[in-house]
Amino acid sequence: MIESDIELGDALTRAGARDARSIGDITADSFRNDPFNLWLFGRFAGIRHLFHLQARRIYVPRGYCYSHGHDGACMWMLPGGDANFSLMDYITFAIPTLLQCGPGAVRRGIRTGEAMGKRHPTFDHAYLFSIGVRPAAQGKGLGRTLIQPMLDACDRAAMPAYLENSNPANTGFYNACGFEQAGDPILPEPGSPPLVPMARQPRHS
Repeated sequence: MIESDIELGDALTRAGARDARSIGDITADSFRNDPFNLWLFGRFAGIRHLFHLQARRIYVPRGYCYSHGHDGACMWMLPGGDANFSLMDYITFAIPTLLQCGPGAVRRGIRTGEAMGKRHPTFDHAYLFSIGVRPAAQGKGLGRTLIQPMLDACDRAAMPAYLENSNPANTGFYNACGFEQAGDPILPEPGSPPLVPMARQPRHS
């Protein structure tokens, strides 16, 4: 699966370097009430910093990101892409998080990354790091508009897709898109909300 397999259509716009801040803003706003991220950081400032960092340093330059105006956005990593944090990425994450949210948030963030990495599939796949719709735009079918072009590309390329679901309220949406739970929930620390790994096998026309 390569970029030319993806057909975004007229409603969605591929993000470039100058769009990284907007992708981070949309995603952070969409995740401001997400139970896992609230446990992780305790404050919206931490959520916002993480998604800005991921957009700016990882998914816009190395992955495949796009948006629907200012209302919704996706961050994907295509097969063979590198979503790993470098030492500088960890430093860029840790210092503002420490100042804004405290040392517990830094510890939880690092443990979460380690736990996700241990469970990440080894087979080729398209990885959906985040899909987000701003609260004011939710309930209008925009989530399906955002995700469908990549699912269609996965089907054309016979490529599985994978994600970690951080909010039980989204399970029905992902199920309707063809994702199924793939193993036990990921629990970075005892008592943490679950991150549920979900995989989607390509559909044949």
